[in-house]
Amino acid sequence: MSQFSSPIKGVSISISLTTRSTFSFSPSLLRFTSHTARFSFRSIRAMASHIVGYPRMGPKRELKFALESFWDGKSTADDLQKVAADLRSSVWKQMANVGIKFIPSNTFSYYDQVLDTTAMLGAVPSRYNWNGGEIGFDVYFSMARGNASVPAMEMTKWFDTNYHYIVPELGPEIKFSYASHKALGVDTVPVLVGPVSYLLLSKPAKGVEKSFSLLSLISKILPVYKEVVAELKAAGATWIQFDEPTLVMDLDSHQLEAFTNAYSELESSLSGLNVLIETYFADVTPEAYKTLNSLKGVTGYGFDLVRGTKTLELVKGGFPLDKYLFAGLVDGRNIWANDLASSLTTLQTLEGIVGKDKLVVSTSCSLLHTAVDLVNETKLDDEIKSWLAFAAQKIVEVNALAKALSGHKDEAYFSSNAAAQASRKSSPRVTNETVQKAADGLKGSDHRRATNVSARLGAQQKKFGLPMLPTTTIGSFPQTMDLRRVRREYKAKKISEDDYVKSIKEEINKVVKLQEELDIDVLVHGEPERNDMVEYFGEQLSGFAFTLNGWVQSYGSRCVKPPIIYGDISRPKAMTVSWSSMAQSMTKRPMKGMLTGPVTILNWSFVRNDQPRFETCYQIALAIKDEVEDLEKAGITVIQIDEAALREGLPLRKSEQEFYLKWAVHSFRITNCGVQDTTQIHTHMCYSHFNDIIHSIIDMDADVITIENSRSDEKLLSVFREGVMYGAGIGPGVYDIHSPRIPSSEEIAERINKMLAVLESNILWVNPDCGLKTRKYSEVKPALSNMVAAAKLLRTQLASAK
Repeated sequence: MSQFSSPIKGVSISISLTTRSTFSFSPSLLRFTSHTARFSFRSIRAMASHIVGYPRMGPKRELKFALESFWDGKSTADDLQKVAADLRSSVWKQMANVGIKFIPSNTFSYYDQVLDTTAMLGAVPSRYNWNGGEIGFDVYFSMARGNASVPAMEMTKWFDTNYHYIVPELGPEIKFSYASHKALGVDTVPVLVGPVSYLLLSKPAKGVEKSFSLLSLISKILPVYKEVVAELKAAGATWIQFDEPTLVMDLDSHQLEAFTNAYSELESSLSGLNVLIETYFADVTPEAYKTLNSLKGVTGYGFDLVRGTKTLELVKGGFPLDKYLFAGLVDGRNIWANDLASSLTTLQTLEGIVGKDKLVVSTSCSLLHTAVDLVNETKLDDEIKSWLAFAAQKIVEVNALAKALSGHKDEAYFSSNAAAQASRKSSPRVTNETVQKAADGLKGSDHRRATNVSARLGAQQKKFGLPMLPTTTIGSFPQTMDLRRVRREYKAKKISEDDYVKSIKEEINKVVKLQEELDIDVLVHGEPERNDMVEYFGEQLSGFAFTLNGWVQSYGSRCVKPPIIYGDISRPKAMTVSWSSMAQSMTKRPMKGMLTGPVTILNWSFVRNDQPRFETCYQIALAIKDEVEDLEKAGITVIQIDEAALREGLPLRKSEQEFYLKWAVHSFRITNCGVQDTTQIHTHMCYSHFNDIIHSIIDMDADVITIENSRSDEKLLSVFREGVMYGAGIGPGVYDIHSPRIPSSEEIAERINKMLAVLESNILWVNPDCGLKTRKYSEVKPALSNMVAAAKLLRTQLASAK
C-alpha cells in the first residue's frame, strides 16, 4: 500500500506501493490481482498536487495491441491482464516519482469508464444473457462491440471531446447489484463516475418511454455505491473522487436537487473518507456552484479553470473555508506547455481566498484527452517541441506549480518555460499575414451556393440518373497490413515513389472493381493513401506539425494521432486531385472526391490557443475551398466534405452554442459556395446527438448528408417525425461499422423501412454508418452485399406500390 502522508521536510522516503487492479478479468469472471512497485523520492514538504486522470493506452499503444490480439484469439485473457497491470503500475510509479500527492486510480479501463460503471452496477441489458455473478470479458466486450448474435450498446461522444463512451440503457424494472468488484489502488485516490452523472448520461432502454425519468433510479443505484465505498474504506482508502462532469451542463432545479439528495444519502457511508467532487470541460453555473458548496460529506471540489474562467470568478466571490479547492490550471485537453508564471499568479490569488492548506494544483480534466509522452517524439522540430507538454510533462508542470506555491520554486524550470513561451509568441513561422488577411475578410459575410437545394438536386439527378434509394459508402475501405506496410516503407524511403504509386493504384482498382461487383451506385476510391482523415490533410497544409506517438484514445482500442496546429494555415498545392482523378478513370459510375471539412480538421487537431478557434477554422475553410474547386475542374462532380465532428465542438453551455454554430456552419459553406449546380456536395457526421442542431445541419446547405444512426435506435429519425422539413438528400446509416457483426439483408431492409416511414423515398440514400477502414474485408463484403440487396428489394416494392 502506498504511503503518501505528509512527508517530513528534507527526508528521503522509500515507498512500497501495493495496488490492486481495476477491472482485472479472467475469461469468465472479474477478479483482483495485486502488483507491487518499489521506489523512492526526496520530498521537500507535502505538496498539494493532483491529477484528474491519465491516458490508458500506454506511451506506444501497448493496450491497443493487447486488446486487438485478444479479440483476434491470438492471446489469452492472462496476457491481456498482464499488459494492463504493467501499464497501471508504471503510471502510478511515474506520478509518485514526480511527486504528485493525489494520484488517481481506477481511471484505467479495458474499453470505457462509463461501461465499467455499468458493469459495476450490474446494469447489463437482457440481450447479453447475463445471469448474475461477476461480469467477464465475454459480456463486457459484447456490450461494447456486439457479437455474432446481438448488437453493441450505443456509443456517443463524451461531452465535447473526441472520446466515446458506451451509453447505459436503463428502465424502471432494472435491478442493480454490485457485479464487478473493483479493488483499487488505495492511498491513491480511487475515481468513480458519480451516481448522478451516470444517470444523466444514460438513456431509457428499448421499449421504455422516452419520458421516463432516469433520475428516479437514484435510490436503486446508491446502495451499490455504498457497497463500493465500504469496500474502499475497508481496504484503507482515505480519499475518493466522484467525477460529476454533468455539473457543467445547463441543469434545471430538479437535476441539481438530485445531487443534493444523492450526497445526503451517501453522507453516512462517506464518513471517515475525504471526498472530492470533480467537474471539468466548462464553467459551472452559479446555481451549480451553490449546490456544490452545500453538498454533505464532501471535502473538496475540482474545477476546470482553463475552460472555466467564469468559475474562477465564482471562487473569487466566495469559497467555503472548510473545503479544499482542486484548481485545474494545467490543460488536459491540449498539448501546449503551461504558462507557469501566469498560472502561479492565479494560484497565489486563490491561495489568498481559500488558504495555503486548502489549495491543490490539478489538471483541468483527465489527461486521457492528450498525448502520452513527449520523450517519444524523436523527430519533432526542436523549436515546436519546446512549446509542448504531453501527459507525462503535464504532471511535472502540476508538481512544479505546487512546489512554487509552497515556496520552493524551481527557477531553472520556470526560466526555461518562460523562454519557450516567448519563443512561441515571436516565432515568424507562426504568422502568415496573407492568410490572416484572407480569413479576416470572411468575417461578417455570408457564403452560399446561388441556387436552392431542390433545384440543384434536380440538375444532379438529370446528370447522374441514380436509382431510387441510391447506395454508397462513407469513404474508406479496409486498411490491410500490406497497405500499411507500403505506406510505412514509402515514408521511410525504402521504396520509390513509382513503386508506391503503383501499389496504391492497384489498391484503388481493387476497391473500385469490388464496388462495381456489389453494384454500388456512387463509388469511393477507398482512401488507401491516407493514414488518417485529418492527419493526411494536415501533412499537406502549412501551419501543422506531426508526432510519431502522439496517440489519443477515441474509443475502445481505436486511437487517433491529432496533428498540431501551431501557425497560420494555407494549401501549397492540390492534395487529393490526382488520386480521385485516377479512381474516376477506372469507372463510369460517379466517383466521390473525399475531403475532410474545416470544422472536423479543427476539432480533431490540437489547436493553437493564441487566437480564437473560429479564425483558425476560417483559414482551413479557405484551404479546403481551393481543393474543392480543383477537384471540380478535374471532372470530379460528387465531392464529400466530411464534418464528422461538427456536433462534437458544440459548447456545453447553451449560451455559447449559437456563436459556435454560426461560424462552424459558415466555414463549411465557404468550402463549396462556388461550385456548379451539377456538382453534388455530400457531408458526413459521426456519433452524436443531432436533433438539437438539426436547423444548423439544414443551414449547411449540403446536397446529401450521411449520418450515424444504427446504434441510436433511429433517434435521429424522431426529428423528422416531429415535423422538421428536410429537402436535401439524407443517408441515415443502416448498419454499425464499429462492430464486427454482419447484418442480414432483412435486418437492413427493416431499418430502411423505418426511415421511409418519415422520409421521402426520393431523398433517402442507403449507406453504412461510417467509413470501413477498421473493418476486415471478410466483414465488409457480405455486409455491403446485404445492404445493396436490401436497397434493391425495397426499390422493387416501392415501384410495385405505385
